[in-house]
Amino acid sequence: MLNANQLQDLLDGAWFTLQVFVLAAALGTLLSLLFGIMGLSEKKIWRSLARIYVEVARGASAIVLVFFAAFAVPIMLGIPPQIFVAAIIALGINMGGYGAEVVRTGIQSVSRGQTEASIALNLRVKDRLRHVTLPQAIVVMIPPYGNLSIEVMKGTSLVSLVGLTDLTRAAQNLRTQAPVIRAAGGDPPSTLVIFGTALVIYFVFSQVIALFFRWLERRVGGRWYKGRG
Repeated sequence: MLNANQLQDLLDGAWFTLQVFVLAAALGTLLSLLFGIMGLSEKKIWRSLARIYVEVARGASAIVLVFFAAFAVPIMLGIPPQIFVAAIIALGINMGGYGAEVVRTGIQSVSRGQTEASIALNLRVKDRLRHVTLPQAIVVMIPPYGNLSIEVMKGTSLVSLVGLTDLTRAAQNLRTQAPVIRAAGGDPPSTLVIFGTALVIYFVFSQVIALFFRWLERRVGGRWYKGRG
């Protein structure tokens, strides 16, 4: 079994994992909205830039993105590595590539008649997005975006590969300490217990995210349909 210190190590790693997820998801959401909307622009240059970003972000391996941002970019810029910031940027970019498609398809799902009506009212593009298109598209976007958020949370384990002590790294550190504890006459926790506890924590995080997006879907959807009534 885990003692108090070992459990605290895992909880510290879980807290770090949560911080990475929240920051990466925030960046990914901004990029999703930006490039999702750009992908529907009337100007070809913006659509092309959005398509390039989406293809690169989705086509590149998340692991390679993390290593590239953490080590290759600092070398190119001649600056010290900022591993934490780099990991967040890499995960955010990866999430934004998938999220941009969620935003784009969500906006496209809105009835064309709604858009034409807003044009007839002489609303500017940003006002059409803010007051007509996005409020309806969000209802459609929430379920797939919730699934994407869970995948990003699980993907935070990649930061352990660049030396950050997240939940996965904390579990691995406890496992490697077993021979030292055993040599000192102690009784180290088994690998099953260590990683089983980590799995439970990841599962809890996933369920909390899923419950949040279900609540958000009911709240936003209920408000929208109530407003239409």
